[in-house]
Amino acid sequence: MPLAMNREVFITCAVTGSGSTQERSPHVPRSPRQIAESAIEAAKAGAAIVHCHVRDPQTGAPARDVALYREVTERIREAEVDVVLNLTAGMGGDLVTGPPEAPLPLGAGTDMVSAAERVEHIRQCLPEICTLDCGTMNFAEADYVMVNTPGMLRAMGRMMTELGVKPEIEAFDTGHLWYAKELVREGILEAPALVQLCMGIPWGAPDDLNTFMAMVNNVPEGWTFSAFSLGRNQMPYVAAAVLAGGNVRVGLEDNLYLEKGVLATNAQLVERAVTIIENMGARVIGPEEVRARLGLVKRAPLPA
Repeated sequence: MPLAMNREVFITCAVTGSGSTQERSPHVPRSPRQIAESAIEAAKAGAAIVHCHVRDPQTGAPARDVALYREVTERIREAEVDVVLNLTAGMGGDLVTGPPEAPLPLGAGTDMVSAAERVEHIRQCLPEICTLDCGTMNFAEADYVMVNTPGMLRAMGRMMTELGVKPEIEAFDTGHLWYAKELVREGILEAPALVQLCMGIPWGAPDDLNTFMAMVNNVPEGWTFSAFSLGRNQMPYVAAAVLAGGNVRVGLEDNLYLEKGVLATNAQLVERAVTIIENMGARVIGPEEVRARLGLVKRAPLPA
């Protein structure tokens, strides 16, 4: 296929995630204030979008507390720096089985809730974007399955569309893109859609370039996509995504290091991505251009 480099690129910063990274770096934010401050610094460094999870402020464990999401949202919205807010809706679909000889009862860490509960913080906070993990997959952490059934995705997708919040389709393998296209065909999601290609996450699509281009080639014409990979491949994927015609994602959710042995902040990772993009001859665009491109509307959270 011919080279289709993107010349006007937006950066998403994935600020904290839900993994156990908080024990490996002091820069991974935990409290709503820390998450918001890190997001704001990333925006100052050049991120047009900030993708946020929340954590228990005391332990750093992943959380679904709507009050924590509201505080993060309000702190970011009240900042002097503009940025597009993207909240995860991936929590609440975790299934942990027992050992192979006795898979039931389900293990500690299982967190399965209704579609409405998974989307409640989206309803209250009204971010411009929220994520929709478009498939079920095994994760590397023990016998843990990320569960997103067709019925669950239809229900969550309808709620997001009705709320006027644009879903960012999280695709961890080619089948997830196949199902995303089906949701658009059924009218549950609107076209053109927004896609995040999630590469190198065990046990989804590996981050070799052949697999990456297979993912890119399954994104319908006219849709907007970003891509990322983990750890030391985060920055190479900044270049790869731009060359393939996409946008980029960096941040502490996916990578803790600026270089070998040097722990990074979110702002430093964004700054590095800006340098790569600009050295390739492309331009980094800001939140207003992203809103115009994606048809986003910035709104205040609903009254408490």
